[in-house]
Amino acid sequence: GEEHYNCISALHKSMRGSDENASLYWLARMLEGGEDPLYVARRLVRFASEDIGLADPLALTQAVAAYQGCHFIGMPECEVILAQCVVYFARAPKSIEVYKAYSNVKECLRMHMGPLPPVPLHLRNAPTKLMKNLGYGKGYKYNPMYKEPVDQDYLPEELKGRDFFKEEKT
Repeated sequence: GEEHYNCISALHKSMRGSDENASLYWLARMLEGGEDPLYVARRLVRFASEDIGLADPLALTQAVAAYQGCHFIGMPECEVILAQCVVYFARAPKSIEVYKAYSNVKECLRMHMGPLPPVPLHLRNAPTKLMKNLGYGKGYKYNPMYKEPVDQDYLPEELKGRDFFKEEKT
């Protein structure tokens, strides 16, 4: 019932608050109460990106490995895999930078009036002669051919200069 959601919320918030002891408690309470370990592992995958993000990009690898380990061996052996992952996450630095930026992009798309802007011609593939003649791919600078990043626009013209990482939601 509701306690299922209360416990996963407590686990999530304990890890977010970097409390490894409380994190282990909520994990054990769920597992010892019969919770599906794969449910917990799926929530850890989400936590890795939502709450740790780029502060420790290996967190996502840890979460996926924990999920796979639980899938391979099941309970009760997988409890220590989940415990290790939960402690790792509680101790990890946290960043919601990507989570916020992606939310800003979604908001931009939802608030856009009219048709979405077209993909700039230089970013389009030109697999046919007609497309090449229409200017598809013209002027595109292939970054790996340069020593430094090239000066090139990647957003549609009407979004030029927009930085979703610096926007604050109102």
